Amino acid sequence: MQEENVTIEQCECLHVHEALKNRILNEIPEEGKLSDLASFFKVFGDVTRVRILYALLCSEMCVCDLAQVLDMTQSAISHQLRTLKQMALVKNRRVGKTVFYSLSDSHISMILSQGMEHIEE
Repeated sequence: MQEENVTIEQCECLHVHEALKNRILNEIPEEGKLSDLASFFKVFGDVTRVRILYALLCSEMCVCDLAQVLDMTQSAISHQLRTLKQMALVKNRRVGKTVFYSLSDSHISMILSQGMEHIEE
């Protein structure tokens, strides 16, 4: 994604379109939901977490495998998985002594795919 100098055009006079303003104010979610949404997107602001999500997009994996694939320590992977699990982006299942992680649902893969599509345009 390339950064460009972008000029923002502004109206030359102040004229509020009341009907439009009122319709939009009725449609915008409440502040708490917007805050939750901002927190959700903040999780994608860390390259390590995005790498983990992409690995899990390919396959369900345990912490040991994730550490090997991403060339990181198990401790570092576990730390990031905790954040991803708190935000309901990943889920886990236990098989004996092994815990496997996967993406929570298809929404997460769609977000990753659409984000990548957007930056590759």
